[in-house]
Amino acid sequence: MSNIAVRVENLGKMYRIGGKQERYSTFRDTLVDAVTSPFRKVRGLLRGESASDLREEIWALKDISFEVKHGEVVGIIGRNGAGKSTLLKILSCITEPTTGYAEVYGRVGALLEVGTGFHPELTGRENVYLNGAILGMSRRDIDRKFDEIVDFAGVEKFIDTPVKHYSSGMGLRLGFAVAAHLEPEILIVDEVLAVGDTAFQKKCLNKMQNVGQDGRTVLFVSHNMPAVTRLCPRTVLLERGAVLIDGPSYEVVGAYLRSDAGTTAERRWHNLEGAPGNEVVRLMSVSILDEFGNLQEAIDIRKPFEIKLEYTVLEAGYILTPNLHFSDEEGLKLFITADYSPEWRNRARPVGHYTSTVHIPGNLLSESTLIIDVAMSTMTPLRVHLMAREVVAVRIIDSLDGDSARGDYGGHIPGVIRPLLPWSNKFHPIGEESTHLEMDREKNR
Repeated sequence: MSNIAVRVENLGKMYRIGGKQERYSTFRDTLVDAVTSPFRKVRGLLRGESASDLREEIWALKDISFEVKHGEVVGIIGRNGAGKSTLLKILSCITEPTTGYAEVYGRVGALLEVGTGFHPELTGRENVYLNGAILGMSRRDIDRKFDEIVDFAGVEKFIDTPVKHYSSGMGLRLGFAVAAHLEPEILIVDEVLAVGDTAFQKKCLNKMQNVGQDGRTVLFVSHNMPAVTRLCPRTVLLERGAVLIDGPSYEVVGAYLRSDAGTTAERRWHNLEGAPGNEVVRLMSVSILDEFGNLQEAIDIRKPFEIKLEYTVLEAGYILTPNLHFSDEEGLKLFITADYSPEWRNRARPVGHYTSTVHIPGNLLSESTLIIDVAMSTMTPLRVHLMAREVVAVRIIDSLDGDSARGDYGGHIPGVIRPLLPWSNKFHPIGEESTHLEMDREKNR
């Protein structure tokens, strides 16, 4: 039996912009379209319009080929518009390819959008059983998993309520719980961490890790690079509808972050509505600056640098603490720093615009790509007003000229930090050392 779970050969998907987009059609829609289509074409011809005048062709995917073995956990990354979601829709049989083919060997559980696969008029309970039946599971198998699904999703009180009344968070939790617990041989997840609180995101990551350890196949699309490197030994980087790199996650993620496709040294939000945060505070910009105040995406390991936050307090009366979370490209959390400077410690901030800057000394961090999350919290009682993940990234680079903690060694140095620490030495010539030993013996007699 073949060990291949997913095989993609010369896959391409073309969309026609300005024309009629793909959507799910009812039987009535199909009949109406069949009757009216000739008249629409005639009207277009009478106006002198051709098909090429009306529609522009855009290739979301172009000549993609790769294979995934059973039991592999593979990340798929790339900037918005790279073709990630289109690829997963084809693998989930939601969208047909334009060229090439994709073969999937095994029962697929997919969570591509909040509420995907749910019928809005059916209750949560009915949707669980419907999805299980679609996956080919017996009612007895679904019964065995039902309580576990509901408990994971945390929707016990609403399980017999129609899904159309669920919030987006409730729909996400139930959708993921169904996709992960009904024992699919291949689990396909698209940006499940984009919605939901921190506790639920952690549950999702742990569940996907367990699915992978059980020997099932996972395809995981995310912009959360630490999560990708933690979960996925292998990652595929898509750029403009093509496979740019396919290899070990730490290498692919590092290349992505160092390229223009990934997170950069500055992120700005130009309006409050789209900025991270809530009704209390909104994050407006994050910048990485060198010691002279210049924007930098790469910092010499010996040099200090700064991270500057600009944010707007919208509601007075809250003691707000900006804090930064540093991870490397392998998903390892390096450290967290919070603003406990005296001027605002234990003081509520009035409404207004603020700038907070943290200073990172040179000769502290190891050579790597640093990925920085930004949060704003009230500590007592704990309330997280915003958590913006992977906002900015900076590459820490080392030299070989011998005056950093590297010294004269030119190879790879492991470790998450590499401080240049002071050492002291004492020297005693052999004869002098012998004299000291004889004197000590005489004292002890």
